[in-house]
Amino acid sequence: MPGKFASLARAVLLVSTVALLPATTAGLAAVDARSGPQFGKIVAIYQLVKANYVDKVDDDKLINGAIEGMLSSLDPHSSYLDGASLQRLETMIDGNYSGLGLSVVMDDGAVKVVSPFRGSPAEQAGVKAGDYITHLDGKLYYGGDLDEAVAKMRGAAGTSIRLTIFRPGRDEPFDVTVTRGVIDLEPVTWKLDGTIGVITINEFSRDVGKDVNGAVQALKQQTAGRLSGLVLDLRSNPGGSLDEAVALSDLFLTSGDIVSQRGRITSENAYYRAESVFKGDVAARIPLIVLIDAGSASASEIVAGALQDQHRAVIMGERSFGKGSVQSLIQLDQTSAVKLTTARYYTPSGHSVQEGGIEPDIRVPQLSDPDARARSERALRESDLRGHLINEISLDDKQLEADKQDDPRFKMTAAELEAKGIKDFQLHYALQTLRRTSAAPVVASRRP
Repeated sequence: MPGKFASLARAVLLVSTVALLPATTAGLAAVDARSGPQFGKIVAIYQLVKANYVDKVDDDKLINGAIEGMLSSLDPHSSYLDGASLQRLETMIDGNYSGLGLSVVMDDGAVKVVSPFRGSPAEQAGVKAGDYITHLDGKLYYGGDLDEAVAKMRGAAGTSIRLTIFRPGRDEPFDVTVTRGVIDLEPVTWKLDGTIGVITINEFSRDVGKDVNGAVQALKQQTAGRLSGLVLDLRSNPGGSLDEAVALSDLFLTSGDIVSQRGRITSENAYYRAESVFKGDVAARIPLIVLIDAGSASASEIVAGALQDQHRAVIMGERSFGKGSVQSLIQLDQTSAVKLTTARYYTPSGHSVQEGGIEPDIRVPQLSDPDARARSERALRESDLRGHLINEISLDDKQLEADKQDDPRFKMTAAELEAKGIKDFQLHYALQTLRRTSAAPVVASRRP
């Protein structure tokens, strides 16, 4: 695999190793023989536009538009990447670029925030998951190209941009000025809270498994071997390398399945099992809680699903994003590629993550967010994306909406929590749970 495209695999946050499949002339001829009349229609429309459109149209614009339309009709994650798109992805290799630090998608013509990266300029300025960005420096942005919007938000560190935000739950839009910075996120950070370790994984880039192993060993050393619990924080983690998701899961498992993927083509089928690369469970007999939320996607869901199905951890927080598909990056030439959905992945119990995501064993809302209820209602997940792949097992809409209902167990307001010095309620609840159960391992109940 050429180094350029191996890097792009990490930058585009795929949940699979990238397959570079050659687009052969013979293959294209076979497709044409089967679908000649339909291809003839495309040629006829191309000729009509070239001959009759009010303005002269560039060939590249028409051909690229046809390709983009074809791929976007499949699902939200299949797309055509030309030179400009590939170049922008290259700048995100290892999370190092200048900008705001946002994960965004197009939602009915509007730019919608999936999540701000932790510690990023956007998060510090108050941008939140589910926000709609309607204006950039006072100019309405609607119905345009997502790459164009991203390019406008990028820029030299130290420069500023004014975002106009519409936030569901508020009556009026408001402006936020964000100063761009160098986005150089640390994939893994950790801290000690008493005798409980908190390990945060921001993205699944290279060596995440080794980094988390190092964090566990450091925590054990700092507690003189008396580490009483671990919190693995995967909130707002959009995913990354499948290999690193497997490596991280393998840290806490001694045997059994981690994840499988199945596609229409047999070569896309694969099973990944715990191999005890790190010589068994690195945190044996230490209770483990995994925190997830609506921003936990793909590789994050692989880890949460594996540790949940293998009864190694309690999954806590909110239902995850629900991206259960695998993309392959197919190189066409030196300046263009296709990102194509080629398989679905499944947890050890055979559960497809697509649409429904990972349901936490203990649902805990983020009450320390003053917009907590509105945030839950506006949370963007895979099931909200137009044209998303349908789960093979029909999911009841009520099941997908259940996590948006108020939980009577949690009544405290954000202001009350702030008065108590609690800035992150979900993490606080996880730590309190581990302290209450530190005498015995936390084991998730078996699901039917």
